[in-house]
Amino acid sequence: MPLPFQPQDLFVAPNGNDHWSGRLPKPDAKKTDGPLASLSRARDLIRERKRTGTLAGPVTVWVRGGRYTLREPLVFTPEDTAPVTFAAYPREKPALSGGQRIEGWRAEKLRARDVWVAEVPEAKDGAWVFRSLFVNDRRAQRPRWPKVGKEPQRRNFLRIEDVPGGRLQGAQLFESYDAFKVAKGDVPESKYVTDIEAVVLHYWIEERMPIVSYDPATRLVRSSHRSRFSLTDDWSGMWARYYLDNVFEKLTEPGEWFLDRRAGKVYYVPRPGEKIEKVEAYAPRLEQLVKLEGQPEEGKHVEFLRFVGLTFEHTEWRQVVGGRASAGKLKEGVLYAATAQAASDLPGVISLRGVRNCCFEDCTVRHIGWHAFDLGDGCLGNRIVGNEVHDLGGGGVRLNGANASESPLLRTGNNHVTDNHIHDGGQVFHSAVGVLAMHSFGNVIAHNHIHDLFYSGVSCGWVWGYADSVSKNNRIEFNHIHDLGFGWLSDMGGIYTLGVQPATILRGNLIHDVEQARYGGWGIYLDEGSSHIQVEENICHRLGCQPFNQHYGRENMVRNNVFAFGKESIVSMSRAEEHLSFIFERNVLLSDGTPFFMSGYKGDVKERNYVTDLNLIWSTAKAPPVLAKNPDNRKLGEPLDWEAWRKSGHDLHSVLADPLFRNPAKGDFTLARNSPAFALGFRAFSLKSVGPRPKGKR
Repeated sequence: MPLPFQPQDLFVAPNGNDHWSGRLPKPDAKKTDGPLASLSRARDLIRERKRTGTLAGPVTVWVRGGRYTLREPLVFTPEDTAPVTFAAYPREKPALSGGQRIEGWRAEKLRARDVWVAEVPEAKDGAWVFRSLFVNDRRAQRPRWPKVGKEPQRRNFLRIEDVPGGRLQGAQLFESYDAFKVAKGDVPESKYVTDIEAVVLHYWIEERMPIVSYDPATRLVRSSHRSRFSLTDDWSGMWARYYLDNVFEKLTEPGEWFLDRRAGKVYYVPRPGEKIEKVEAYAPRLEQLVKLEGQPEEGKHVEFLRFVGLTFEHTEWRQVVGGRASAGKLKEGVLYAATAQAASDLPGVISLRGVRNCCFEDCTVRHIGWHAFDLGDGCLGNRIVGNEVHDLGGGGVRLNGANASESPLLRTGNNHVTDNHIHDGGQVFHSAVGVLAMHSFGNVIAHNHIHDLFYSGVSCGWVWGYADSVSKNNRIEFNHIHDLGFGWLSDMGGIYTLGVQPATILRGNLIHDVEQARYGGWGIYLDEGSSHIQVEENICHRLGCQPFNQHYGRENMVRNNVFAFGKESIVSMSRAEEHLSFIFERNVLLSDGTPFFMSGYKGDVKERNYVTDLNLIWSTAKAPPVLAKNPDNRKLGEPLDWEAWRKSGHDLHSVLADPLFRNPAKGDFTLARNSPAFALGFRAFSLKSVGPRPKGKR
């Protein structure tokens, strides 16, 4: 089979030379010509062709297998606009790394434990202080206290004992503190106490608070950063949970590491089977790897670039708080311990601004500190398709442009984020999500497989309430979203929405196994102001709270879904409002003993303005009440049984009957042909195509 090379193509290889022509896939016999050594040189040669008028058509830069160490991010500007593809050479795997290999390991004993040690002289004067280490293609962990433990014991945390000047009752969300008191024995003695970070987990964010001092007598911890939220555990009347990160004295478990900045040494506890003579360890030098930098405010864009089959890896992280996403409540000049909701302030390792009609396809992004992809201001018509995105300090894909009051030139939309496998995210910033679409419109977020994050899977919209929003006409469909939360944070959903979003559709998604810390482990979560959204043909099951929850919004349509097995109830409705909140019809609700509907925190049951009808409702256990009051608010009235629920005007044509699923306990919700759901107008649908599609069917 002939290789797909064209005369104008260029080649890059680890054994190349940037003084060569780049027209040969390997060095010639005399080593006088051959491939280039860097992608940046290939970019520059194509720029020269454009300037001289010798760019004859589309160009592919074929990148040979191997690792390419970047000393600075690879930057493209509007002068690079041309039909150019940077592609992996056939059947080879090239990787662009922002790290440096650490060598010279030796075996030592540390507190009677076998460790490996390497010298890092640059750490002594602060020239190279890194927070990540990747060993044998896996992220090593900084020593944590208390230890995480083995599955399913993933929730080993400490709890703040007190906060000077703080209050447990009546605390406001944005009360900010830089000190707290710990329980006796919770902070171990450490000669490197200022290397430790207290990571506070509460509400829907983590607060990463670097310790500047600890007084064993008063047990008071002080941080260089102020908390963004009150240091309470949600609204529970308890102080927040936390763990300690980077505790040298707790360097005990295989796969843990510690950088001794003062001595210029890095320690690593080897995993079983690892050999010191074969170890490959990389520490990051860069925070970002690729930047496409247009100037959308001047109408200058980067266009028509494609990146295919490349791997991007080994980047650093640091705390970032600021930018347009950080709405209000922040004081200028103050260091905060948390990013905004959904880690929305974090940049991307691959960063796009003012970019149109570009593509990242079949790439791998791994072992990174921030989000993988960030499509910022003025990004239109781009494709993030078929990528493997994992081991992420932050999340997978962030889409965000100008809001409704800002320049239309900076608006972002009509992008495709499809067929990606996004998993094992939030390794540093636990509140990060798989796909975050903030101020962005017309996007297709489809056929992705998203799992193993500590917060939401897909988040869409960035306006709280009913103010104007550019988020509209987004399609979120056929995604497989599961195993989220793990009890670390609260207030999350497999799919989470905010604000008025006309023509937005949530369709054909399979969502299961979302576990919250205290509240809010939902399948589909329509949060503040979510309006004019269509929710149909989704299957949501095995949820920590409810498969479907609407906080407040207006005129949403929820129909033809399967909602099953919520630990609190099947559907919940939080706030009563005068307008029509939603229509809920032709859904199949399956309970294993919990109520079907649960009222919320504000407003009496009789004030709730929604329509529910033509639903098939069934419990595999003794018939529970159809509607229950919120267990945290005893003022909402008594639970309602089926007859009382119907007398209140709901589900007048709905039916209590077994839907005849094939095997719902094991997640098979195929309906028998004689299911009573069909008599109610329920349409059969299949989720066989959920998740990433084969390359030829995207």
